[in-house]
Amino acid sequence: MVTTHMSRRAFAGVALTGTAAATAGSAASVLSAPPAAAAPARTAPPARPAPAPPLPGLDPAALQAAIDDLEHPPSTAAQLRVGGTAGRWYGTSGVADIHSGRPVSAYHKVRIGSVTKVFVATVLLQLVAEGRVSLDAPVRRLLPGLLPARFAPITLAHLLTHTSGLPDHVGIPEPQTAEEVFRHRFDHWTPREWVATATHGPLKFAPGSGQEYRGINYVLAAMVVDRLTGRPYGHAVATRILRPLDLTRTDIPGDARHIRGRHVHGYLTTADGTLRDITAYDQSSARGEGDMISTADDLDRLLAALFAGELLPPELLRLMFTLPPDDVRMPDGSPARYSTGLQQAVVAGVPLWGKTGETYGYKNAAFSTRDGRRRFVLAYHPTTVGGGDQSELVARVAALLVAGPAS
Repeated sequence: MVTTHMSRRAFAGVALTGTAAATAGSAASVLSAPPAAAAPARTAPPARPAPAPPLPGLDPAALQAAIDDLEHPPSTAAQLRVGGTAGRWYGTSGVADIHSGRPVSAYHKVRIGSVTKVFVATVLLQLVAEGRVSLDAPVRRLLPGLLPARFAPITLAHLLTHTSGLPDHVGIPEPQTAEEVFRHRFDHWTPREWVATATHGPLKFAPGSGQEYRGINYVLAAMVVDRLTGRPYGHAVATRILRPLDLTRTDIPGDARHIRGRHVHGYLTTADGTLRDITAYDQSSARGEGDMISTADDLDRLLAALFAGELLPPELLRLMFTLPPDDVRMPDGSPARYSTGLQQAVVAGVPLWGKTGETYGYKNAAFSTRDGRRRFVLAYHPTTVGGGDQSELVARVAALLVAGPAS
């Protein structure tokens, strides 16, 4: 079986880079008055937070032009939902089905890939808030028999922040061509079988000392939800997030290969230049880390509710906006950029929090400023297998929304 996901990268471009570290807030120091009769202690006034950087007004023509460019990267369709207090906009380009020519609409579902992780992390933090599990709980205790005894203790927090150090997968195909993707599209794995492919060899680093983005962390995290609730993780997502927020077009497919209801088809270009439909796919290797289905509207509502504190208490929501310490680095030596369930990127000096996601034929980005002034959900449909240019569209859109059109 091949993972449905291509190599994960933070979306990047000339105007968009990963940030070095989370901004650390500190309480104002307390200054005591010099000793004197009945002199009360004096406290320095709290430091005012830095003013939020200004955001440009929305330029509908520029935004439409950005998603109309379906050559960079080669794609069959795109849709963009902009939300937040600084303005709203929605636009589409391309078709949901190349055979019927149906245009994309806000009602069409897409595979959201790793944006699934936001749902799983939120559910686990809710369970932490209820006292049903601790972030410091060892995974070996939560899921007996899955991780080798030779591994140093890995905690739930390590999974959620991609700091576990788990080894690479062994014995799974890594497709380089569309033909190889189609050859393995219906292979099926149980969660335990998939975890077993990532337990060979030693840990890459001591848990908590480094960060490497790995889907296997959230496969395990979803299994923890299974264990704690006694039901498949999707049940907890549905009862705790989907129903309360009325996300009626968001699905957890389980073993279903097809997308129910109206949806955008995904395609890959084969060696002879033909576009072949890759919409139907076995998502078992991505269970809990990249298998969910949703719409741009539903993801916009999720971000708005999550950032507004509707789903988590403040002390746990704060973890979703807190990066690991400065000395925790990615494999290439760059600073950590993943928090608990989210990732951070900086555009023109403006921090954005959210998540990218991709499966073959589908790519997504759902990001917001922390204060909710500007959110965006971008869903588009690249037709190539991998390639460094697949994030070009995200970079173009993010730059327009944060820095404005180039002069």
